[in-house]
Amino acid sequence: MRKKRLVIRLKVREIAESRNINMAQLSRRSDVAYNTIRAIWDNENRDVSISILDRIARALKVQVSDLYEVVPDDSANT
Repeated sequence: MRKKRLVIRLKVREIAESRNINMAQLSRRSDVAYNTIRAIWDNENRDVSISILDRIARALKVQVSDLYEVVPDDSANT
């Protein structure tokens, strides 16, 4: 029996949108490049450094751990 592979799913977009914060606002508030915010916004499985997540978390007034969840990788072959 194979274990299902797990991936990290970023929740930056849903948290920002729940606070009525758009990409440009988040970029300014977090001092993270707009293109980086856009890449995270468009790809919830994007590889992101902890330092970037920390800046985004501060801007959104949440903990870094609130910005992601670990979920099964549905694209993995089982």
